[in-house]
Amino acid sequence: MKPLKTFFIWFSISLLILSCASGTKSGKKDKTLRVEDHFQRAFEAAERGNLEEAVKEYQEVLKLDSKHAKAHLNLGAAYGRQGKWNKEISEYKKAIDLDPNFAEAYFNLGVAYNDRGDLKEAMAHYQKALQINPRHLEAHNNLGNLLYREGKLDEALSEYQRTIEIKPDYARGYYNSGNVLRKKGKREEAIASFQRALEIHPKYAEAHYQLALLYYEKREYLPAIQHADQAGKLGIVVDPQLLERLKLHR
Repeated sequence: MKPLKTFFIWFSISLLILSCASGTKSGKKDKTLRVEDHFQRAFEAAERGNLEEAVKEYQEVLKLDSKHAKAHLNLGAAYGRQGKWNKEISEYKKAIDLDPNFAEAYFNLGVAYNDRGDLKEAMAHYQKALQINPRHLEAHNNLGNLLYREGKLDEALSEYQRTIEIKPDYARGYYNSGNVLRKKGKREEAIASFQRALEIHPKYAEAHYQLALLYYEKREYLPAIQHADQAGKLGIVVDPQLLERLKLHR
């Protein structure tokens, strides 16, 4: 009987080991599901504009998985929308610590520093985002904006044209290119760029306004009037002096 007894003992131990292993896998699966559930709730709350709930849910995600880089990123974005700039930046840095190649975290840091007026840090982080992801559309656009503010028109134009290469129907890229071309005195090229922006986005109010100004400079008053009127309808406050001058040609 001893061999039979020994067999049952080993069989019981085997079942216990299998049960423990199965329990571990089940626990990990449950944890993953809970993380995903809280993350989805947080995302949906942020979409609805319920930032307090979003913050709470992202914090729950991080209690379960402190190395969830995307949760740190999105929590930072929620803090930013609440005006909690220090917490926002802190979360983006945590995301980068966890994933040093997280281009979106560098980009968001750039935006945060830009909003705070720290343009040097903003530029450095946009550039870092582009080192990781050279096709990051908004990083090229925002870097172009900073270069434009610094008067580096050729470099700014290069960034804006890169956005168009990446996304040929990117109306903002044509609009921003038009502003640079106008600043450089290339009137016809600027007009073509603003017109292309309007082909993509016919209700682009700022593009209508820039065309009104350019056509007025060219003494082409009919298109100047048309674009000024359209800009006004779309919510742009048109320069009263321009409107007064255009009255003579209506």
